[in-house]
Amino acid sequence: MIKLVPVARLQPGMYIHDLNCGWLQHDFVRNRFPVAGEEDVRRIRDLGVAEVWIDTARGLDPDAAPPPATDASATTATSATPSAPAVRTTTKTASSAERALKLHREACLIVRDLLDDVRLGRQVEIEKVEPLVTRIVDSIFTRADALLPLARLKQHDRYTFQHSVSVCALMAAFARALEMPREIIREVATGALLHDVGKARIPDEILNKPGKLTDAEFERMKNHVVQSKIILLSTPGISPIAVDVAAQHHERFDGSGYPNALSGEAISLHGRMAAIVDVYDAITSERVYHKGLPPTEALRRLLEWSSNHFEPRLVQAFIRSVGIYPTGSLVRLESRRLAVVLTQHPDKPTQPGVKVIFHTAGHYLQPEDLDLRRSQDRIVGHEDFAAWNIDPARWLPL
Repeated sequence: MIKLVPVARLQPGMYIHDLNCGWLQHDFVRNRFPVAGEEDVRRIRDLGVAEVWIDTARGLDPDAAPPPATDASATTATSATPSAPAVRTTTKTASSAERALKLHREACLIVRDLLDDVRLGRQVEIEKVEPLVTRIVDSIFTRADALLPLARLKQHDRYTFQHSVSVCALMAAFARALEMPREIIREVATGALLHDVGKARIPDEILNKPGKLTDAEFERMKNHVVQSKIILLSTPGISPIAVDVAAQHHERFDGSGYPNALSGEAISLHGRMAAIVDVYDAITSERVYHKGLPPTEALRRLLEWSSNHFEPRLVQAFIRSVGIYPTGSLVRLESRRLAVVLTQHPDKPTQPGVKVIFHTAGHYLQPEDLDLRRSQDRIVGHEDFAAWNIDPARWLPL
């Protein structure tokens, strides 16, 4: 029996059928789940919703359970808990950026577990992936600026699954910029999240090798694309679009890619998109053997390569989707100040919102948010965080 109950009556052992709020209002992986303990109860109460739907056939029925204690001592103890109001207030007023950070962390853990399952010979369970992809797409529609900068936050030993999450978010933003239907965007994003799942079948000594791969090792590495396709074709419920994204993200418009040396429109639209996004995220990432490029420099490289490797019109569309000065990038202003890009203005792509943090004379400034549409200052170039010994994680708009 599905029953609407006040959150105040929620207790461990009940089964949540619906949290009575949108995906972006909570940070649970699913909308339906058993309430495992008091921590789950607290997290649900902190959402600020008054009532939730429960399934009494799959969990406790509050009307059949003993009523909660109502004696004076219990009431006093509850009201005396000092942290509850603060936590609830923080959660209810959490910004989209804070939610994006939570979503990014959770997504990385889910992809890590998924790759571990594949290594153990288990099948990809699409029902574990779809709710996550829905939340990522919802986040992009709410505010892409919040999730995309997190693509820069990668650790060497976690690159594979962090790269997958970043490509997923970037592909969702790209597909949205192309005005694809939301359902197609979810399928594209699903393929992006799973595009490197075949790497779970590549030996760690090759996958994480700090130096240049031998010819034999590189051939083995390239095989991850074929493995990704095989894995996804055996996944019940996967869409052909998602398979194309994974199977074609290393094909190139001029036929120089792999595994099938496809060219032009023989590569699906979604595969051509994935090739651009995969390269962009890879060359902007710090690796043991590769220094990440500033986003604006990476976009310039994509433009150069669009003469052969990538479809020019799609490269132009991708640049529009992330901005000429992508959110999270470091720029130099005419005033010799350095600033981190915070928000995009599609009507004024060269005049984003920024946070001024540093002066090229070599010292930090009192941080100042600046809307360049309403300022005499302007961007004169891009900069590299590392060149100025600035930690990007401290200043990215989280």
